[in-house]
Amino acid sequence: MDNSDHGRGLSRHAMEIATACLTGGIGLVVCYGSWQLGIAWEETGPASGYFPFWIGILILLGSLGNLGRAVILKHHAGEVFLDRRRLNLVASFFLPVIAFAVLSVFVGLYVGTLLYITAAMIFQGKYAWWISLLSGLGVAVAFYLIFEIGFQVPLLKGPVEAMFGIY
Repeated sequence: MDNSDHGRGLSRHAMEIATACLTGGIGLVVCYGSWQLGIAWEETGPASGYFPFWIGILILLGSLGNLGRAVILKHHAGEVFLDRRRLNLVASFFLPVIAFAVLSVFVGLYVGTLLYITAAMIFQGKYAWWISLLSGLGVAVAFYLIFEIGFQVPLLKGPVEAMFGIY
C-alpha cells in the first residue's frame, strides 16, 4: 500500500470496526426477532426461534471477537481501505441505489425503477435523455410483465400505478 494515501480516504481500521458493529447489529436483530418467536425448548421440541436465536448469538460473538481484534491489535492501522477517488466511485454507485430503495417505498417499485435507470444512464453513463428514458421505461414494463403477469407476484406499487388502476 502506498503510504502517500495515509490519511486520505477511509482507513482499513475504521472499516473493520464499522463492519464488526454492523454484523453485531445484525446478530442483535436476529436474536431479538427469534426471542419474539420464542426461544425455549417446548414439549414438542424447540420453539420456532430457538435455532435462529443461537445463530444470532454466534454472529454476535464473532462480531465482538472481530471488534476486539480490530481495537486491541490494530494490525491494519494506517492502511487505507479506500482512497478518495475510489470512495467517490463507490458512493456514486451506492448512494443512487439507496435513493432508489427509499424512493420505491413512496412511489412504488416500477416508478422507482424507471427513475433509477433513467438517472443512472444520464448521469453515470452519459447517455442521451431520451435513450435513458426509453430504457428505464422498458425495464419497468419488463419487470411488470415478468413479475405481475408471468409469475403473478405483486410488487410494491405507489400512487402512479394506482392512478392507472394497477393494483
